[in-house]
Amino acid sequence: MLDRGVLRAPREVLFGEGVADACGELAHRLAKRVLLVTDPTLSASGAARRVLGSLRSQARQSPPDCVIGLGGGSSIDLAKLVALGVAHGEDLRSFYGEEQVPGPIAPVIAIPTTAGTGSEVTPVAVLTDPEAVLKVGISSRHLIPTYALVDPALTHGCPPTVSAHAGIDALAHAVESFTAARRELPAGSNAVFIGKNVLSDPLALTAAHHIAPNLPAATRDEPDARAAVAYGSLCAGLAFGVAGTAVAHALQYPIGAHTHTPHGLGTGLLLPYAMRFNLRERVDELAEVARTMGVSDSSDDERAAEAAIAGVAELAVEIGIPTSLAELGVAEDELPELARQALGVTRLLVNNPRQPDEGDLLGILGEAWRGELARVTS
Repeated sequence: MLDRGVLRAPREVLFGEGVADACGELAHRLAKRVLLVTDPTLSASGAARRVLGSLRSQARQSPPDCVIGLGGGSSIDLAKLVALGVAHGEDLRSFYGEEQVPGPIAPVIAIPTTAGTGSEVTPVAVLTDPEAVLKVGISSRHLIPTYALVDPALTHGCPPTVSAHAGIDALAHAVESFTAARRELPAGSNAVFIGKNVLSDPLALTAAHHIAPNLPAATRDEPDARAAVAYGSLCAGLAFGVAGTAVAHALQYPIGAHTHTPHGLGTGLLLPYAMRFNLRERVDELAEVARTMGVSDSSDDERAAEAAIAGVAELAVEIGIPTSLAELGVAEDELPELARQALGVTRLLVNNPRQPDEGDLLGILGEAWRGELARVTS
């Protein structure tokens, strides 16, 4: 008998080259006037001109009542937060944490131009609070966009480094959601992240299957590889949007804040160390990850699981991810404070299949600082 499963998604998800041109028609279903949220670089780009042209064909004169996020995760997250403010008009700090949003937000149409964050289908928005040490998150099923338009053509021309960081982060979403804890939650629970389940697992594996073999070519802007990674990122977003991420992401938050380095760079560096830490609890799952990534055809699960860890580490090196925290400018005497801060990211650590204490987190960070993957205790 299959276990229970949960899947949350936008009202509609459109995938494929050219689907961004549907933006105007979809916006017309929702609103008479829209606000477009993007970044300065994209505002002058061909992608923005396509979306704006589609919207102008449906334009009306009335107050804005729909928000479109066009860009990477930051633009889409900001669109969600604007829509939250439009609907509820309160200080965003009152919504920090899980399920603090009291009801539906203004409709959001999410159009990613990078393949990695999955924000177009997730219930999360991350923001920087100047009073907080780390970035903070608002998690609520009400933040899932109404429509997600994933057009691989919009990722063409994305800089190689951005593509690498976004793509390895999407792989981290896939691996961490597939290896997450199985959480026994009561029916009707308000938890946003519920751990791995029978609906998230196939999406996570599909994501790993498409991302891992195609990411190097995607960073070289090869169209078929771009499409494969965009599809994989979408599937990974749907998977972790309900299953959640785990220890690699929990560790990245303080590291990213301390080093001011991109999120995907940190998760990509840390992912193989997190996989090694979780190996003894997830041999079967990691073996399946290896086979779907195409890095092992061994029938020996332990050997295949080891190949998954090595395969992710080798992929990270191939696309230019540093191999150690020392390369990011982290000093060894700073590791205990980073471990202490990561221990506070309980919403992610509770999803980890092997519950870490502060000493465990310090151990992972120590090995990652030295770049000694093989020595992480399994």
